[in-house]
Amino acid sequence: MKMVKVMAALSAAALALIGCNSKSSTIKVGSIGPLSGNYAVYGGDCKNGVELAITEINAAGGINGQLLELIAEDDEGQPEKSVSAYKKLVTKDNVKFIIGSLTSGCAIAITPLAQAQKIVQIAPAATAPAVTDAGNFIFRACYDDPFQGTVGGKFAAETLGSKNAAILYDIGNDYSVGLSENFTASFVANGGTIVAIESYSTGDKDFNAQLTKIKNANPDVIYLPDYYGTVALIAKQLRAQGITTPIVGADGWDGLTENAGDEVLNGFYSNHYAADSTEPKVQNFVKNYKEKYTLTPTSFAALGYDSVYMLRDAIEKAGNVDSEAVRAALEATNGDYMTGHLTFNEKHNPVKGAVIVELVKNAEGKLTTVYKTTVNP
Repeated sequence: MKMVKVMAALSAAALALIGCNSKSSTIKVGSIGPLSGNYAVYGGDCKNGVELAITEINAAGGINGQLLELIAEDDEGQPEKSVSAYKKLVTKDNVKFIIGSLTSGCAIAITPLAQAQKIVQIAPAATAPAVTDAGNFIFRACYDDPFQGTVGGKFAAETLGSKNAAILYDIGNDYSVGLSENFTASFVANGGTIVAIESYSTGDKDFNAQLTKIKNANPDVIYLPDYYGTVALIAKQLRAQGITTPIVGADGWDGLTENAGDEVLNGFYSNHYAADSTEPKVQNFVKNYKEKYTLTPTSFAALGYDSVYMLRDAIEKAGNVDSEAVRAALEATNGDYMTGHLTFNEKHNPVKGAVIVELVKNAEGKLTTVYKTTVNP
């Protein structure tokens, strides 16, 4: 009888210990993005933003008493590797919440899987409209391409006062194609005329033939909807041909300050936030980020950071980590984040403004960006 009592006591203690460990277990958050390859600058910045947010949240006690645990995977910007990363996170790591992937093609590759398995997916910077088409477990932290292209067209026509625009875009890149289409519609709707539309293929290095045609069309603004690496090449060749008109782009330009020179001056692009904002929240974020990574945070860092805080707020509101409850709470988001005040529409796209930043040189002669204006929905 005495032995039975001892065994019972030990069993009770073991169960109590298991319960304690279960209660104090971490909340696993998966992230997928290009940490190597052509888009590694974007992926690294986003991961830094995610890490900073998790560090802050854990330092403040976590979420409902539980700490966050980040499990980051590299998809190299390739959709098939995004799928492999997703499967590893869900089946091996038992992750219920995924931030990623970063680019639209990679994010779209995993949305059907996340929807079918009820995994909450937040795409930080994937701007293609189709990203949230898979269903109600898919969200994004950034605005989508139609809004961004519309912002670019409105800015060029209204703020720059441009009347004649030329567009040079990547015909094989959905991001570039979508932006060019929406810029065209917006610019024309605001009284402008498209005088030249030229295209190239992904990986091209020589754009002189297209730029000669654009120069002959005599535009007073040129729209370049692509990522910073290609934009830097185009801008060099554009300026070498003596084209001095303003150039306008989108969030893919983030990274130009570290990878371009004077050729991108008189350049403007739509972005998700401005690092030189005077808002205390933004200033504190920039300060903390610089202290941790010795870099000024790009919009990709800010969007990764926001994605984590949106998830934190939803889990706190839900009161548990049930993915259905967190999904419903996330859907009801209505708050201030690094990239602005945010709510979601019926497609789980954020309803918020876009900033326009200008590329300039600072007092030390270093290329940087400054806030130009805000365009609201």
